[in-house]
Amino acid sequence: MTAQHETAARTHGVGARNAVDALRTQVTGDLMDIVVDLDSGNGCRLRDLRDGTEYLDMTMFFSSAPLGHSHPGLHTAEFEASLVRASRVRPSNPDFATVEQADFAATLTRVYGDPALPLLFFIDGGGLAVENALKVAFDWKTKHNAARGIPMRGSRVLHLERAFHGRTGYTMSLTNTDPNKVRDYPMFDWPRIPSPAVDPGTDWDRDELLPAELAALDAARQALYRHGAEVACFVYEPVQGEGGDRHLRPQFLKAMQQLCHEHDVLTVADEVQTGGGLTGHAWAYQGLGLEPDLVAFGKRVQVCGVMGGRRVLDIPENAFREPSRISSTWGGSLVDMVRATRILEIVEDENLLDHARAMGDQLLAELTDLAVEFPQLVGKARGRGLMCAIDFHDPAMRAEALRVAREQHRTLFLPSGTHTLRFRPPMSVRADELNEALAAFRKTLTALA
Repeated sequence: MTAQHETAARTHGVGARNAVDALRTQVTGDLMDIVVDLDSGNGCRLRDLRDGTEYLDMTMFFSSAPLGHSHPGLHTAEFEASLVRASRVRPSNPDFATVEQADFAATLTRVYGDPALPLLFFIDGGGLAVENALKVAFDWKTKHNAARGIPMRGSRVLHLERAFHGRTGYTMSLTNTDPNKVRDYPMFDWPRIPSPAVDPGTDWDRDELLPAELAALDAARQALYRHGAEVACFVYEPVQGEGGDRHLRPQFLKAMQQLCHEHDVLTVADEVQTGGGLTGHAWAYQGLGLEPDLVAFGKRVQVCGVMGGRRVLDIPENAFREPSRISSTWGGSLVDMVRATRILEIVEDENLLDHARAMGDQLLAELTDLAVEFPQLVGKARGRGLMCAIDFHDPAMRAEALRVAREQHRTLFLPSGTHTLRFRPPMSVRADELNEALAAFRKTLTALA
């Protein structure tokens, strides 16, 4: 350990050498054996505070660091002063205005906004973002029913198999990936339909609906017939990240969108994982040509929340506008808003949406080649923008690949679903960093083969 790292280790409370063990003793989590050096790092380079070991990071804290580590735009004196100013007190944002919150809302609207979704709600946590989108839908459907003389609450959510929408109250009834995440918890009996994911490059461009999509659409019709005016919304992830990076075709989602329109059901795009530029668009629904009524966001946006509009606006006193209908003490973190504002400015100034699309094309092409080169190990390379993944035929081999890549090649990847290894580089990733990560992955596959 260098003198610099010894000094840093001594001044970090528990101490860098003991941080992992101390946290594992007291705090719930799945900690890697790494202590993040918050003062260092560079681009895709993450440094271990204990000894200076550098890792090539393709995780970006589960894709919540859109500019990588230590982007120079986040080290200006002006930005750091604004962070300190916002951190001295934590105002209740829904009740007390600040210039910082107003600047964030304006910048988010300018860089990532959708004119058809002008309403904003902020909160901490992606699961709570989804949950409040559902509350808006429940409120809307109940008022919509009442205006038509239907004495029934909108109280059910149509959703997909292999979905992950969080582990909070309402979202527990929607998440159905790893059974361990929801086992034995009370849940609502809400209608669940098959998830007809398709790997891009196979039947992706066929205009007609595929048999699995027709079956899912029929299941949705049956659920709407069975539950009628109780169904408030249909919630979906454009790409089911936790479920294994499973891509839903726009043809299917548009058909679901039309069906929901016909039955006065709102559509909710859960973009906590896909939103904020990773796919090369501000929101994945835009690249798919969809028109959701509500969008839940988080991760790369730094602040979680909901965008709303379209049919929500048919009810003037919707949940966004009715006082205290949806709210919280904090309404998101002001420090996160200051950071998010600066990140959005950099995304805009450096044209990172176009960059993510270009780098994503390169990444996907290389993963496709690796699937051809190592067919006995991997297959089904797929991606939208930088949200890329590849499947292992054997889950045990995937676990071993993650270990070998981390321990022997100092490269960090993430699992997804039961068989998938996912890439989550920052939007600012450079071509040489991607090449280095792909080289490490090839060496890992070579060792396993």
